[in-house]
Amino acid sequence: MNLAQFDTVCQRFPGAALAIQWGGSRVYKVGGKMFALGNRDAGVPYYVFKTTPIAYEMLLDQGLATRAPYLPRGFWVKIGDPDALPDDDLAGYFEQSYRIVAGSLPKLTRKSLGLG
Repeated sequence: MNLAQFDTVCQRFPGAALAIQWGGSRVYKVGGKMFALGNRDAGVPYYVFKTTPIAYEMLLDQGLATRAPYLPRGFWVKIGDPDALPDDDLAGYFEQSYRIVAGSLPKLTRKSLGLG
């Protein structure tokens, strides 16, 4: 998956907002909370997102991801090889991250974003 595809996936989630920060990282947030980050390292795209405890262990154990730097808690991973997972799987992880983060927002924030 390239960064343009990453943008397309993340922009489709209700209430998602893009912020460019931390050295040009493309940071997607919902309700002001990050759910996915995309950037380049030596020209190669990489992605950071929140996942479930089970997916976290699986991705690390299979060598598909590493622990996300600067995010030591909360099951954040970094996919350093954009071809490590099929695009559909990676998009599914972004959606899962969005749902985890959006679900943790206060009720009033979720309601103001049209999330129920």
